[in-house]
Amino acid sequence: MDEQFTTALKKNSKAAIIASKGTLDMAYPPLILASTCAALDIECQVFFTFYGLDILRKGKNAHLGVPPVGNPAMPVPVPNIIGMLPGMTAMATKMMNGWMGKVGVPTIPELLDTCVESDVKIIACQMTMDVMGIKREELIDDIELGGAATFLNYATGCNITLLV
Repeated sequence: MDEQFTTALKKNSKAAIIASKGTLDMAYPPLILASTCAALDIECQVFFTFYGLDILRKGKNAHLGVPPVGNPAMPVPVPNIIGMLPGMTAMATKMMNGWMGKVGVPTIPELLDTCVESDVKIIACQMTMDVMGIKREELIDDIELGGAATFLNYATGCNITLLV
C-alpha cells in the first residue's frame, strides 16, 4: 500500500460500520473491514442490528450459511427452483467455507476475536434484541449494547461510514 495514502488515511480517521445481515457471505465484509481498520490504526465501531446479530450469537456465528435462493452473486448460477432443494444451502455454505479456508481467511469466530483483541468497539442493537427476543447471554462477551442514537453519536464524527 502506498505510504502517502496510508498516512493520509490514518490521520484522524474513524470508521462506523453497520452489520445488518447474518449470512456467512454477509458476515465477512464488516469483520474484514473492521479488522483492517484496526490494523491500520483507524478507530472503528461496528453496530450489529437485525439479522446481523446472528454474527454475535454464541454457537450460531460458527455455523452461518449461504442461501443460494435469490442470491445473484452465486459464482455458479443456480436457478431459484434448484436453490430451494434440501441441502443446497449446506452445499453453498460448504463451498464458500472451502474457498475461504483454501486461501487462509479466518473463520467468523476468529475474525470476531481479532476485532475484540484489536479494540474494535462492537455494539449490539438493544432494540433489535428486544424485538427478536435475544438475551445478552446469547451473544459473545466483550461487546456493548446500544441503540441507534449510540451508533449515530459515534458515526457523526466519522469520515468512513458503511452499511453492510
